[in-house]
Amino acid sequence: MGTLLRLGLAAVWLVSGWIKVSDPNQTFIAVQAYDLLPSAMVSVVAAAMPFLELALGVLLLVGLGTRLSATLSMLVLLAFIAAVAQSWARGLSIDCGCFGGGGPVAEGQTKYPQEIARDLGFLALAVWLAIRPRTWFSVDGRFGARSSVVETS
Repeated sequence: MGTLLRLGLAAVWLVSGWIKVSDPNQTFIAVQAYDLLPSAMVSVVAAAMPFLELALGVLLLVGLGTRLSATLSMLVLLAFIAAVAQSWARGLSIDCGCFGGGGPVAEGQTKYPQEIARDLGFLALAVWLAIRPRTWFSVDGRFGARSSVVETS
């Protein structure tokens, strides 16, 4: 089960990061729409976020530094959840931009509860992997302290 969770979370980061890196202007618009960062920081975050997501995805895909990657995933997901929640609380009408798109949307077109629920699900995957990082078909398992990996379920 742990292997499926690791590969699933890796897929989330790889898809999300690839979509963002493919359209940097839209990523900028999405980050800016949250109205959280000073103008100078919006570009930095919008440029770095896709590569952070891709790095987490690759590390989880190969199972290298799984506990650290899962812990970083938890921090990123908590930041995403907080950003969506504050947008909802402030009455902003934006799309999260989590999987492309993002930015202002028409009033009533927001999906904050669904976005938060989805990210809480991804957070649960990351928590599981931080607690039980040893999985099949991983670099950690191949070169870790134990000679054989026992799949944790």
